Amino acid sequence: MSATRVFVARLAGCSVFDPAGDKVGKVRDVLVVYRSSESPRVVGFVVEVPGKRRVFVSIGRVTSIGSGQIITTGTVTLRRFEQRGGEVRVIAELLGRKVRLRHDNSQATIEDVAIDEIGEGDWEVSQVFVRKPKTSPSPFGKGATVFAAWGDVREENATGEAQSAEHVIAAYADLLPADLANTLLDLTEERRYEVAEELSDGRLADVLEEMPEDEQVHILNRLEDSRAADVLDQMQPDDAADLIAQLTDERGEALLGLMEPEEAEDVRMLLSYDSDTAGGLMTTEPVIVSGDATVAEGLAMIRRHEIAPALGAAVCVVLPPYEPPTGRFLGMVHFQRMLRYPPNERLGTLIDQQLEPVNVGASALEVTRVMARYNLVSVPVVDDNHRLVGVVTIDDVLDHVLPDDWRSQDPEQPLGRTRTRIRRTPVSSTGRRTTNGTR
Repeated sequence: MSATRVFVARLAGCSVFDPAGDKVGKVRDVLVVYRSSESPRVVGFVVEVPGKRRVFVSIGRVTSIGSGQIITTGTVTLRRFEQRGGEVRVIAELLGRKVRLRHDNSQATIEDVAIDEIGEGDWEVSQVFVRKPKTSPSPFGKGATVFAAWGDVREENATGEAQSAEHVIAAYADLLPADLANTLLDLTEERRYEVAEELSDGRLADVLEEMPEDEQVHILNRLEDSRAADVLDQMQPDDAADLIAQLTDERGEALLGLMEPEEAEDVRMLLSYDSDTAGGLMTTEPVIVSGDATVAEGLAMIRRHEIAPALGAAVCVVLPPYEPPTGRFLGMVHFQRMLRYPPNERLGTLIDQQLEPVNVGASALEVTRVMARYNLVSVPVVDDNHRLVGVVTIDDVLDHVLPDDWRSQDPEQPLGRTRTRIRRTPVSSTGRRTTNGTR
């Protein structure tokens, strides 16, 4: 082994390689088992391999730990990981747990765990890094930290009880939203809600967009109305509309009333369209410019970090006003074309004349065919007056055509039937939902 002591929190996200140097996946947790009179023994790692599958890698198959990577021997078994009785996930269950220091009976919280190699392929928990409660009244102060041997601490919680949510969040701070969503689904139901409560509004919004629809509803229903509305404000309008469409009419109207007026207006507009149409699939936040805008201005707009890649693939050129529904739609300019022209070139002269927008009432099947036929990552959507109302992006289409459970399905199993979309109840011009079905 390249190291004899490793701190577990630093292993989260580390790459795992096979003997040939090919990347196998990333570490998501370390698995230990408790022993009556000795320190917990490390039995292996929970590793995420391509396809979001979590697998178990035995500690006996690990030949090297160090320099931000783990090297294994032989082939990794791709059987889905299932936690067995007596096993404890260090990051998901142990970090953040309350303990008592035996020498002074003071309380502390576990912030990290050190594992040591005590023999070839044999690792155990050796030390814990703990933080005592702060003694200063200052809001900026923190409690003292202490390194303690495992035998010098006494747990206050029952074995297997989950830890404080903030430590789960800290351990997985660098995960992409889709990976964090997958991680939360591995937690117990109550722990999942507690972690959701601790996430920032923007982070929770990103995570909800990556979760199955039923889990989105369960989590949102556990939030207070004011918090739920703040999270919906941070979501993409089309995702927020899909989520609100699954709530009761009373809850949906209450949340719409608490949302920011501009965000709520976009969501209400999307709710007025059937989910199987371009209007139901689109997002109302495309990159919109005037014909007189320059290449430099267009590139500056799509360079903003909050712009999703699919939305940044092209800009929409319209006549004023420049908020959906805009003035007359003139066309799209793809970012690759912008790169081929000088910074002062007007975008109105670079419009793709071959690309036709789809009508807001076009079927989802028609939108999918247009995008496939012309190899598009986004397609503009216009109303009957040829005003731009939004764009449908490739992720919107994929989310529509894949099965309902595609996020949690075994990647090696064939996809099931096409999902059945929940039909949205149209919203009237007054903002109230109608009862006469879809458009």
